[in-house]
Amino acid sequence: MATILIQLLNLVTLVLVARAILSWFPIGYDSPVRPIADGLHRVTEPVLAPVRRVLPPMGGFDISVMLVILAIQVILIPVIRTSL
Repeated sequence: MATILIQLLNLVTLVLVARAILSWFPIGYDSPVRPIADGLHRVTEPVLAPVRRVLPPMGGFDISVMLVILAIQVILIPVIRTSL
């Protein structure tokens, strides 16, 4: 059970990193990457939106992805330790 949770949280982290990297590039409506970016947005937005609502404005910087990844890592530490 712990192995599945670890893999799931690692997958969520990977998807969040992919979304963050894609956000650095302008993606036009006719871009072949557009469906991937839209899919990543739909999957990650339910997790990131509540974090953004709690964070104060940061002058255009969105650190919600970093905070969610940090929270995932904090959750993973005891899960990994108990699975050893």
